[in-house]
Amino acid sequence: MRRNRNQTIFIILSALIVVPMGFLFKYYNGLANQWFNDYGADVLYEIFWCLFAFGFFRSRAAVIQIPIWVFVITCIIEFLQLWHPPLLEEIRATLIGKLLLGTTFVWWDFPHYLLGCVLGWLWIRQIYGIGYAQKSQS
Repeated sequence: MRRNRNQTIFIILSALIVVPMGFLFKYYNGLANQWFNDYGADVLYEIFWCLFAFGFFRSRAAVIQIPIWVFVITCIIEFLQLWHPPLLEEIRATLIGKLLLGTTFVWWDFPHYLLGCVLGWLWIRQIYGIGYAQKSQS
């Protein structure tokens, strides 16, 4: 049980780092702002979803499967940006809908999604390992 509590603390602390950085990147106006706004935020978006899913599924298999599923689902969402039915347009008109579903299909998002999932995998792998390292020291 202690392992789960320690992992939960690391997941929450990680989210408290990734989420504000994601908003900072999305609305950054300085040097190279287009990359930060469009692609840097994509990388952090993927890491966030990896952390979020890891909060619910913490097995060794999940550490590998989560980034794969996050990548697949976000690629599907990216392709959905090519589709503009009224319901999706209403959702995308809100800030939350815009942030979660995006508004414009861009091929260059895919390599950044992949990068974010690789970094997300490394991140949750570390949290998973920390939980077990602390357990073996007890």
